[in-house]
Amino acid sequence: MECVFGLVGDGFVIVASDTSAVNSILVHKNNEDKIMKLDSHKLVAASGESGDRVQFTEYIQKNVALYQFRNGIPLTTAAAANFTRGELATALRKNPYMVNILLAGHDKETGPSLYYIDYIATLHKVDKGAFGYGSYFCLSMMDRHYHSGMSVEEAIELVDKCITEIQSRLVVAPPNFVIKIVDRDGAREYAWRESVKDTPIAQPEALVV
Repeated sequence: MECVFGLVGDGFVIVASDTSAVNSILVHKNNEDKIMKLDSHKLVAASGESGDRVQFTEYIQKNVALYQFRNGIPLTTAAAANFTRGELATALRKNPYMVNILLAGHDKETGPSLYYIDYIATLHKVDKGAFGYGSYFCLSMMDRHYHSGMSVEEAIELVDKCITEIQSRLVVAPPNFVIKIVDRDGAREYAWRESVKDTPIAQPEALVV
């Protein structure tokens, strides 16, 4: 029951994701970070099959870094989104990746931007977006409360409303979420919303000989 969502505010983009690693009826862990830092001013939040999600986002991350290494300048957020869309479209005719992406970034010239890219290589620039079962609740909450030019405090309040709605309405709701932000100061982790923590594994005591 994955959920990834994000919104554009006044000079920043916030993205949030659940942190559950699930297979069938089993929860393997509750601290899986599904929001990857592409470079200093870009984040990619992904949902989908675990293998595809990890492999594809790492592939995009390394190619964005390779472009900057070869050319001495980073890709813009729009260019990174179009590259990602192109790779998904190419794979669609061969071995499709079952992965949906929200790509967020901040550029000096154009400011903050958020791109919606789904598994069949649809690309849209949006002010707010969501993937997963939680999107049914996130999108309705954002339709009601979102407005352009939101402050960080207003955006975080809306994100918390979305998380609360997911956890109270979704039948198998993820317990934990991670929130990240990208603005002119760069991409970074903002906060975690945890209701369940993974229990540390007790280490056996060393045998005394």
